[in-house]
Amino acid sequence: MDIFVARQPIFNKNNKVIAYELLFRNSYDNKYTNEDGDTATLNVINSLYTLGIDNVTNGKNVFINFTENLLNHDFIALLPPNVVTIEILEDVYPSKKIILECKKLKKQGYTIALDDFIFDEKHINLIQIADIVKVDFSITKGYERKDIIKKVNSNNIKFLAEKVETIDEFNEAKSLGYSYFQGYYFSKPIILSGKDIPHDKLINFKILKELTKENLDIEGLEKLILIDISLSFKLLRLVNSTAFSLKNKVNSIKQAISLLGEREIKKWIYVVIIRSLAENKPNELINCTLIRAKFAELLCIKMGLKYKSYSSYITGLLSFIDVILNQPIEIIIKDLCLSVEIKDALLNKENILSSIIKLITFYEKGLWHEVDLYSKKLNVSDEDLSLCYFESLNWLKQLNGY
Repeated sequence: MDIFVARQPIFNKNNKVIAYELLFRNSYDNKYTNEDGDTATLNVINSLYTLGIDNVTNGKNVFINFTENLLNHDFIALLPPNVVTIEILEDVYPSKKIILECKKLKKQGYTIALDDFIFDEKHINLIQIADIVKVDFSITKGYERKDIIKKVNSNNIKFLAEKVETIDEFNEAKSLGYSYFQGYYFSKPIILSGKDIPHDKLINFKILKELTKENLDIEGLEKLILIDISLSFKLLRLVNSTAFSLKNKVNSIKQAISLLGEREIKKWIYVVIIRSLAENKPNELINCTLIRAKFAELLCIKMGLKYKSYSSYITGLLSFIDVILNQPIEIIIKDLCLSVEIKDALLNKENILSSIIKLITFYEKGLWHEVDLYSKKLNVSDEDLSLCYFESLNWLKQLNGY
């Protein structure tokens, strides 16, 4: 059976990722019966053990959906309670048997979360057991978001706002008393009209401009990098990391170029520059950027378009540049010597690169119907899509380990 698994970040008030919810799909039509939900969850758990939970979640807690049927099975006890949060789906009826099973899980150390919660008196016994209540911000509005907290009326429960898609919704949720936040609000640009790129980022942006030139001036690039001591240190540390497995230590940028080649070293300078430009942004934004870049590169290769893989990598890497710099994408790319194809993709004009980024974006959000449409359009198999995603996660883990 084909399995798609994506992870969606869950943040605390300080924009730090504290967990991931696993989003999964196991059928082409996305129509779930109880049996579909059971099978999907079981397959996801199986794949987690096959791949390694830490490889998927990077050491964070993981929220997994459980149906009424699965809550009655003893296999849950095989999952590590310090890693897995049991997320009880909204259609689970709180029968005496379910309440008893949840109490057992709670005693075993599991965190219990209630998904897509809408207050009802019948949930009282379940509320008394729960640690986290998730409120869907796409279907609750205004006073309803605060009213749920008042009705639950518990100091022992943390509230999680899910499907938070804008900074305004994030700020509203914080002001209402929510502790956790799930969604892609961090990936939306906050355009500061009339504002230039911050002075301390100008060197980084100059290097970015230099990287996009067709004929790279190696000496000029090296001089720019050496202006920022921390940048040159980070680049050399990256090149000497386990991601490269080089036999001899690299001590200069020129040496790195001679060992890795111009195109390869440019890819890694891009990584360091993007990280530096995004220093004051949520770390998950950097992670998403790097995953997109690698994911896009690997998909291109799987599609038999290896000659476009570098362009695909750069498109993925720059797909959040407007968010990172708080500038309109149209203004940013005017200053970069990118190919017409990459520029068009970043402007969301239809081409092969923009289609790859759209496919990745839909995958990130667990929008499986759209994933099916674009994977068929690009002739990417389900197996290749999943393999590329997990390979990208492992690549990121290597990068973060240096």
